Amino acid sequence: MYSVDMVPSGQPAPAFVRMAAHPLRWRLLTVLSTGDYRVRELVELLGQPQNLISYHLRLLRGSGLVTSHRSSFDARDSYYHLDLERCAEALTAAGIALHPALRLDPAPPPAAVTRSPRPRVLFACTGNSARSPVAEALLRHRTRGHVEVTSAGSHPRPAMHPNAVLVLREHYGIDIGDQRPRHLDTVARHRFDHLISLCDKVREVRHEFSDHSRLIHWSIPDPAAASDTAGYPAFKHMAEEIDTRIRYLLPVLAENQETKDKETQP
Repeated sequence: MYSVDMVPSGQPAPAFVRMAAHPLRWRLLTVLSTGDYRVRELVELLGQPQNLISYHLRLLRGSGLVTSHRSSFDARDSYYHLDLERCAEALTAAGIALHPALRLDPAPPPAAVTRSPRPRVLFACTGNSARSPVAEALLRHRTRGHVEVTSAGSHPRPAMHPNAVLVLREHYGIDIGDQRPRHLDTVARHRFDHLISLCDKVREVRHEFSDHSRLIHWSIPDPAAASDTAGYPAFKHMAEEIDTRIRYLLPVLAENQETKDKETQP
């Protein structure tokens, strides 16, 4: 005969479980895992009233799973972003809370995409002097050249920002000092599997690439627009955020390429 003393004392479900268990919040998490969105876009995608979407976003922000910041294109708007690193930590904690044997070890670095033809990725921002060339360099570095990647801007600067060059050189061993910003017009006729915009302004002008198979938006503030006291640290933070997003992008690229390969097989 079993006794109640043999059953562990009841503990509340971990925060991640409570957050993700609600159907609408789970849908929000799923959508935000693909990129950054504004409230009105989430309303349209999920077909739910704005007040309901805003309420659940507020709960997700309170849990730390979702963050937000003002749009650089329209300061009245905000972009919402799913913190995948925080989600990974929360999932690990939930597993341990259920049973010690369910501790999740950190996932190994994703294997480089090696299939042919290589996936083609375009990173776009305004000046093509910091965010997009940093993303280009880091994706090429992380995939060892097995992804065809380039970057461009809607209003390219005359040269790379020196802090962007310095951050890549000092922290990643990558040198883009000889690279020059390029205009989006120079790649407008090229076909890309993924177009990733990194600033809110250029997102509004990327309609020229609307026939691309996958459009993704990463709402990353311009480090050059930070206060003078931020300077180099703002660029370091920018590079770290982009690198984190790229690490989570790699399995997506591999999965999409695998699907594409299957579709082209006779």
